[in-house]
Amino acid sequence: MAEQEKERIVIPDENGDEHLFDELFRFHVDATNKSYILVTPVGAEEDDEEEVEVFAFRYEDREGEEDDIALFPVDTEEEWDMVEEMLNTFQPEDEE
Repeated sequence: MAEQEKERIVIPDENGDEHLFDELFRFHVDATNKSYILVTPVGAEEDDEEEVEVFAFRYEDREGEEDDIALFPVDTEEEWDMVEEMLNTFQPEDEE
């Protein structure tokens, strides 16, 4: 079975160096009217010995601008708890 092509996003670090990430998924929370994106570094392969590092950001759409979205750090413990809960419910399809 062919693997589905993942969306990719480029995120600069604090030094301005750009890094490529695979998008795991995005979700919106109606109660807070905030949207979140979870990404992993491109080339990070999950296996039994190593866990894949997942990065979470709050984002806002920027239509009509050069950058499609603006990323913001997840600030509060409540946000982190919610992001972690969503990640725990995210199960990629079994590749058998």
